[in-house]
Amino acid sequence: MNFSKAEFIRSAASAKDFPRDGLPRVLFAGRSNVGKSSTINTLLQRKNFARVSASPGKTVFVNLFRIDERVWFVDLPGYGYARVSQREKERFSRLIEEYMNADRQNVGRAYLIVDARHRPTADDQLMAQWFRANQVPMAVIANKMDKLKKSEIEPNLARIRQVLEMGEEELLFPFSAEKGTGRDDVRRDIMGVAE
Repeated sequence: MNFSKAEFIRSAASAKDFPRDGLPRVLFAGRSNVGKSSTINTLLQRKNFARVSASPGKTVFVNLFRIDERVWFVDLPGYGYARVSQREKERFSRLIEEYMNADRQNVGRAYLIVDARHRPTADDQLMAQWFRANQVPMAVIANKMDKLKKSEIEPNLARIRQVLEMGEEELLFPFSAEKGTGRDDVRRDIMGVAE
């Protein structure tokens, strides 16, 4: 699969804007400022393809990218950003739910992106539970690994597994959007989904 053959299709504000084809979907979810856009850019080896913002909470729609005419990357709105109004948070939540209800059968994998330096948040836990409750195959990307000391890596990964109540079969990818660590492992997983 050619990851550099990527095109941004649209920002979807409602179900009518979602793709209507049978291509597999790969979802990216995570709290604001966890590095979702940077992770997508690293996977595609493109610098500013998915927009990276200095101020969190900027992904307010479902952003749709078609990769090599074989798979959709679906960038869900970031959650948990305090400065976003309650009404806006509820809109994000409704949009994510609307997306899942409209397109669940095509979702091959959801990647929950967490910050490797910190304990996953209550919102991260809710998202993981929500994916499982909706039978969405989930993997976790532990981003910002480059910010950890060697001695912190294993304990932090173990904490992520424990807090998110990850089963043995659920994949956890150590990742650094900045350094490219873990990119090839996640790409291999995506290629498996696209087959």
